[in-house]
Amino acid sequence: MTDDRNHDDLAADLALALSLADAADEITVARFGALDLRVENKPDNTPVSDADTAVETMIRERLTVECPADAVLGEEEGLAGGNPDARRRWVLDPVDGTKNFVRGVGVWGTLIALEIDGEVAVGVASAPAIGRRWWAARGLGAFGRSITGGTRSLAVSSVAKLGDAFLSYASIEGWAGAGRLEGFLELTHSVWRTRAYGDFWSHMMVAEGAVDLACEPEVSHWDLAALQVIVEEAGGTFTDLTGHRGPLGGSILTTNSLLHGPALEMLAIRPPRS
Repeated sequence: MTDDRNHDDLAADLALALSLADAADEITVARFGALDLRVENKPDNTPVSDADTAVETMIRERLTVECPADAVLGEEEGLAGGNPDARRRWVLDPVDGTKNFVRGVGVWGTLIALEIDGEVAVGVASAPAIGRRWWAARGLGAFGRSITGGTRSLAVSSVAKLGDAFLSYASIEGWAGAGRLEGFLELTHSVWRTRAYGDFWSHMMVAEGAVDLACEPEVSHWDLAALQVIVEEAGGTFTDLTGHRGPLGGSILTTNSLLHGPALEMLAIRPPRS
């Protein structure tokens, strides 16, 4: 009975997250390509649009009403509102892929996660410009919605050899700064096919079995939290580049599990050559 109650609670949390994603989609779609879109640069020189701030404000206001005891961590406002020491914490990326968003490229999405006692329990990734959405709750499976509106359960691929694998990544620039460029290039030469789909989309394609592994050297907590439970519920493995599970390591490797060890080994920091 306890497990059933937990599952019922998670199902309710997931329903709320999906409702928040619906409301976020209405805001982002209305602002995508708008001639009066306002864009500023944050202190780290990354862009933020009025869509980013509007979505995060809306979600925070909803959560204040519906889950007032929960903490909220968002990309734009940090850890603000609610009890910062609460067992339950929502993690938000209002527009993952803001650089795409402001340039009119449709690969961007809203990421919503719920952590309970430090474990990601619920995740939603919604990408309305490409007509896709992915979601999961711990122990309840992972699912995706296609561009035609159909829903299906997600499962990672069964590719067992790097030479047969399809790799997705975000960009090349960060790999040199992370001291992993040599290993990354070796990995790209070791697989069957590579494409830079980038951001959340790479990892959601791992979850649905369209690609076999995806990696990024520089990412933040809110970039990853929602994705973790989706990848893992689909049967995949989700770690940073040192092999530690979870969204806090500042880097990410997602795989169909079969390829995780070989990929981690290849992406390890190499000692400088004498």
